[in-house]
Amino acid sequence: MAGVIDGKMVAAKVNEETAKMVADMARSGNMQPGLAVVLVGDDPASQVYVGMKVKKCAELGIYSEKRVLPADASQEDVLGVVRELNEDPKIHGILVQSPPPPQIDEREIVRAILPSKDVDCFHPENVGKMLLGDEDGFQPCTPAGIMELLKRYDIDPEGKHAVVIGRSNIVGKPMMALLVQKAKGANATVTVCHSRTKNIAEIAATADILIAAIGKPEFVTADMVKEGAVVIDVGINRIDDPAAKRGYRLVGDVAFDEVAGKASLITPVPGGVGPMTIAMLMRNAVKACAAKIRNKKS
Repeated sequence: MAGVIDGKMVAAKVNEETAKMVADMARSGNMQPGLAVVLVGDDPASQVYVGMKVKKCAELGIYSEKRVLPADASQEDVLGVVRELNEDPKIHGILVQSPPPPQIDEREIVRAILPSKDVDCFHPENVGKMLLGDEDGFQPCTPAGIMELLKRYDIDPEGKHAVVIGRSNIVGKPMMALLVQKAKGANATVTVCHSRTKNIAEIAATADILIAAIGKPEFVTADMVKEGAVVIDVGINRIDDPAAKRGYRLVGDVAFDEVAGKASLITPVPGGVGPMTIAMLMRNAVKACAAKIRNKKS
């Protein structure tokens, strides 16, 4: 039976380190890191995610602002809020909760955020820095959280075959970029599979490290996993379950019970990658503030 990679435990340690950095900044008389979250509409899942981020800011000593716009807000309304936050010296990180309503062009909104405040690492400038391995830039939160899990569990990707199932701009593509870097904790040989890939099962079964981020409940089954592989499940899907108290349960993109019989290590859902995403967002907000302090001194 596979060992379980405890994302809650690792996230707690990362958050402890982040809180210490914030406290050190305060003792040094420096500014307090500030994070602004913009929510357009009243999507219940988005409201939950935003609430979690605001709560975590309070726990770590990070100043936070939540800006909520109505579901029928215009593109210019959202851009106006972003421009205002760009100019606000108390705010070092800005994120617009995704997905916005259909009338909002998310790509334009992302490009309007100052790269120095783009703590989600969606702006083309920061994506470019990530691809180049520029340590001055940000890393996208979920892929960075996965890299942190591998590091804290002494899983060295160097020389290993990593297979990423999914090619989204949020997880799949940046995950490939981080794993393939010529750097300590990376240096993997990476294959990216997606909806048009032939023989996904056969390719996945060659992976030393298998990362599932395809958004399909329990897509990865035991026959797709190499004996002793490390399996990282990024998915979080709600499926009906009359036996459950709420009438549904959460599952990942991996059929956990059967895959755990073959993997050496596996992340659970929930409690695996999810907590790391918010932990890395908080770290990015503090990093943005630290960069601002350095620029002031130089």
